[in-house]
Amino acid sequence: MIGFVANAQIITQETDTRDILESMAENLPDDYDMTELIDVLEKYRKYPINLNRTSIEELKTLVFLSPLQIGNFFTHLKENGRLTDVLELQSIDGFDIKTVHNLLPFVTLTNIAEYQQLNFKNIIGTGENDLMMRFAQTLQKQRGYTDLPGNRYLGSPERVQLRYRYQYSSILSAAITLDKDAGEKFIGKPFDFYSGNIALFKLGKLKKLVVGDYTLQFGQGLTLWSGFSFGKGPDVTSVAKKDLGLRPYNSTNEYSFFRGGAATINLFKNIDITPFVSFRNLDASQKLDSEGNLVQSTINQTGLHRTPTEIKNKGVLTQSVFGTTVQYAKNEFAVGAIAYHTHYKNRFITQTAAYDRYSFTGTALTNLGLFYNYTYKNMYLYGEAGKGLGGGFAYINGVLISLSPTVSAALTYRDYAKDYHSFFNQAVSESSEAVNEKGLYAGLNINPNKHWDFSFYGDYFRFPWLKYRVDEPSKGYEVLTQAVYTPSKTFKVLVRFKTEHKQQNTDLDVPINFLDNVKREGYRAEASWQLNNSWHFQNRLEISQYKKGSADREFGYLVYQDVDYSPMFAKLTGNVRFAYFNTPSYNSRIYAYEDDVLYSFAFGMYNGRGFRTYFNLKYSIFKKLNVWARYGLFIYKDVETVGTYLDEIKGNKKSEVKIQLRYQF
Repeated sequence: MIGFVANAQIITQETDTRDILESMAENLPDDYDMTELIDVLEKYRKYPINLNRTSIEELKTLVFLSPLQIGNFFTHLKENGRLTDVLELQSIDGFDIKTVHNLLPFVTLTNIAEYQQLNFKNIIGTGENDLMMRFAQTLQKQRGYTDLPGNRYLGSPERVQLRYRYQYSSILSAAITLDKDAGEKFIGKPFDFYSGNIALFKLGKLKKLVVGDYTLQFGQGLTLWSGFSFGKGPDVTSVAKKDLGLRPYNSTNEYSFFRGGAATINLFKNIDITPFVSFRNLDASQKLDSEGNLVQSTINQTGLHRTPTEIKNKGVLTQSVFGTTVQYAKNEFAVGAIAYHTHYKNRFITQTAAYDRYSFTGTALTNLGLFYNYTYKNMYLYGEAGKGLGGGFAYINGVLISLSPTVSAALTYRDYAKDYHSFFNQAVSESSEAVNEKGLYAGLNINPNKHWDFSFYGDYFRFPWLKYRVDEPSKGYEVLTQAVYTPSKTFKVLVRFKTEHKQQNTDLDVPINFLDNVKREGYRAEASWQLNNSWHFQNRLEISQYKKGSADREFGYLVYQDVDYSPMFAKLTGNVRFAYFNTPSYNSRIYAYEDDVLYSFAFGMYNGRGFRTYFNLKYSIFKKLNVWARYGLFIYKDVETVGTYLDEIKGNKKSEVKIQLRYQF
């Protein structure tokens, strides 16, 4: 125990957060906004969860805990009473050394008094304010900012974000977020995106109330899920989603949220109801049909309004949503039902491509869903079924099993009809949407002792109907194996192999497309080591291979060195990366997590051949005022331009600067 505590103290807090983010974000898009997750981790780092007074819902917000671990935790409390030491967690089934280590920065056993008196004096006197301002810009001039005829960027190249957060204990919060993307206009209307909310919690029967922007996360994400979501990852239990219900929305993603009002109300002892209503104007590419009515086939989700076309499409589609969920939870069993209606001002029409034959058409859609979870001894069973009226049926069922104190398993089956329709669908899937897919997932986590950690999963999937660039029903599979060895409290080694097999239209010039097998493989070897309390190092070698049909195999690699300097109580801290990469094409690209300023997330794409370096600095001007600075540089070999279309830069360099200021008062 003494050695374990020392280990937790030596490894820096920034390293902990980085490891959690990278392990959970393996399958997210490189531009995915992880503000919600980072907000949660930073909140609990400052105000740890009291494990003796926590709830299932609160522990669900810690993304590295599985539903089975959460169930085992409360079973332990029920049978043994309150915890007397945090390290007692190691005696709970499923709580291995890695899990406990991840938990330590975010939990406590200390009784923290809450200000339960909601009055003006307490709100003003004891509330906490957090103001953050961020500026970022690519230093080289991109083609879109030149005087081009037709489509070009009409705004300025800087990215600017301003966010304010207010927190009063755990019963009141407020937030305002203002954001301008690169290329958007700043003069006249300084910020392109505005978001905000006020939220109340724990007021008797009123468990939650949010007015403004909010997210809804229920079941397994099949019927109703907005905001942040994970999929498959090295932790095999992550396939079981942990629904958090109603939450205030604090991200800069301009699509995945509701705007209006929602509340969670306790009707009876074990029954909660969450009614909600939302009104939004969405971006869409519209045209006139034969009768002169405006119609569209898709919704634009980027939130970018830089060019004349993007500005023309901004906010042209009115969306209204209203509905409710009902949940019953008692002991180890929970079940819920979802019903909501979505209406659009203009009609959706079928696109001309054959693979879009079963896409949603019309102006209105009603969705119904039923979800459940049940913990029985060493098993956690979960699932959800959903249907969009007028369309197909979809369902997912799974189980997490603690086979022994050192072995846990996950098994999930999913079946999503080709005509299943839901605008708020983020269930586990191989595609970007949980539609037109059948799959079976199986995984194992093995922790034989405090030094070794093994992960394995296999996922077999089929697509019964056509897909983009796939003109026949297709199939594939994905396999991941990973081993982590921690021989001492200051040294860790990780090795990983991942392979993915799919099918895609041939690249050959043939009269009728046929499917070629597409194979992607990735190999990773990584060493992370601590010199002392101030210096931390990480080395990684990553290899990617890509092969399609009879074409030659592509071979790419990335090697980098990270150095982190974070002495305790120092005013100045920082980190730097030196990397070399060589990938023949976009197909063999490599993604890697990059450290960034607080509340910002970088998952860089290494494509082509060249060098990459960046550094981050944090300086504490005084206790409540901090400033961050980041500079990143790509130098590509044997190229005359970097980027494509409007983002094209003449020359072989691309660099970015970022400055952030945070004031807490």
